[in-house]
Amino acid sequence: MVKVEDAVVARWETGGSHFEVLVDPAIVQAVKDGKEVDVAGGLALDQIFKDARKGDKVSDEFLEKVFHTRSVPEIAKQILLKVEVQVTTEQRHQLQEAKYRQIVAEIARNAMNPQTGAPHPPARIEAAMREAKVHVDPFRSAELQVPEVLQKLRPLLPIRLDSVKVKIRVRAQDFPKVIGDLKGFGKLSEETWLGDGSWTGVLQIPAGLQTDLYAKLSAKTKGTAETSLVTH
Repeated sequence: MVKVEDAVVARWETGGSHFEVLVDPAIVQAVKDGKEVDVAGGLALDQIFKDARKGDKVSDEFLEKVFHTRSVPEIAKQILLKVEVQVTTEQRHQLQEAKYRQIVAEIARNAMNPQTGAPHPPARIEAAMREAKVHVDPFRSAELQVPEVLQKLRPLLPIRLDSVKVKIRVRAQDFPKVIGDLKGFGKLSEETWLGDGSWTGVLQIPAGLQTDLYAKLSAKTKGTAETSLVTH
């Protein structure tokens, strides 16, 4: 559970009654986005309050009358879906920095330099975002903000969201070591066993994962894996 001093008050009023929970601000938008979230773990206290600062709790009977359940996590989720949560300046700064890193990671994973076909390193993307003075909303999902961020980056970086196809060839003895990793990276097609016993296939991945893919293959096959970009 989140510490009380790190939590914020989420407050909802209906029919003259007040309902408050102390919650980790980091999970608020995730709940609003419909993501699977451990609401119970995000609560500072397993209670629904009339006034959290005074410790004035709502009775179980009244909770059931209003929310049709006595489950605190379920009630807290209903409250979070209905309200805007106020955060301190420090909490907002922390949430913005975390969301900034999420957006950088999302772009680095899925984007490439269309001039070279190579991914942009996260440090380069972050530097361009700082230069473009990109504003990040801590309470909107990273995925929704990526297109807006890309618009601001394009005057500074040649960048495009894309996927690439990589043809891979590995020795028979290395195939069991890499097949699980390859399926984790992307979609496999055109798999073939060649006459010399080696395996070949075409893997489609987000453009930004090329460097990670090549490093993983090199480590697992001791540098014997062969790769080439499929350009047609």
